[in-house]
Amino acid sequence: MLVVRTIAELRTAIKEYRYKQRNCTVGFVPTMGYLHNGHASLMRRSAAENEVSVLSIFVNPIQFGPNEDLDRYPRDEQRDLALAELCGIDIVFLPSVEMMYPQETKTKVVVAQMTASLCGASRPGHFDGVTTVVSKLFHMVQPDRAYFGMKDAQQIAVLQQMVYDLNMDVELVPCPIVREEDGLALSSRNVYLSEDERAQALVLSQSLRLVSEWLAVEPTVTAGALADRIRTYINGSPLAEIEYVEVVAFPSLQPLTAALPMSERTTDVLIALAVRFGATRLIDNRLLQAAEEE
Repeated sequence: MLVVRTIAELRTAIKEYRYKQRNCTVGFVPTMGYLHNGHASLMRRSAAENEVSVLSIFVNPIQFGPNEDLDRYPRDEQRDLALAELCGIDIVFLPSVEMMYPQETKTKVVVAQMTASLCGASRPGHFDGVTTVVSKLFHMVQPDRAYFGMKDAQQIAVLQQMVYDLNMDVELVPCPIVREEDGLALSSRNVYLSEDERAQALVLSQSLRLVSEWLAVEPTVTAGALADRIRTYINGSPLAEIEYVEVVAFPSLQPLTAALPMSERTTDVLIALAVRFGATRLIDNRLLQAAEEE
């Protein structure tokens, strides 16, 4: 496994792979590090589906707000590199902030409308930072496929729109959410949770699982009523502070018609949650496909 820290080294390494092997496909897994089994599932899939797999580890400052956890975001480079090698990664790109942003960034990639709701509503500018850095990384790596976890479903929808609008020659591959045995969605931020917060955070995955039961009993429930039922369930946990519970069309992220019964949906539906436990903000979601039987 090759570890590189400059853009020039990265481009040279990928060119060498492409030169040595005809029709070589490049898989890419962009991350902010502190890797867990969710990241591992992305890396393994990239390694299985491509001749060369690239992992980037970069805590991107321009996607963090002024009161967010940039400075305390967990980091463990040696642990990350060991896991990457186990998962079959060929090249790890570990740039510094100065390498990625050698001067003030005057150009940004902005996806309109889709970034105004859900996480974008409470984190203004966050998705501009995401789309800008991912666009930069796509230009550096020039991957054939890029792998993202569905836990960040809004991020996937926004990046798919960016790729479509800008005619980027890369296939985005959404991958299933990976969970702990008790249901908690894996996240680098889970390490911030106290023992009590960790126990109560299970209310997120529990509420998403209960959706099937609720829809089986009341298939004509509307999106708004379903969201209210989820809020009520989550509010049963004393430490939970809800930021949002939304039921929207996917991948457009547009609101569903208020009076439309869930049983008559003709589009995929995303049930998305953001909830704080103490200082830790957790997100989770469930995607209901239009033809899915509850």
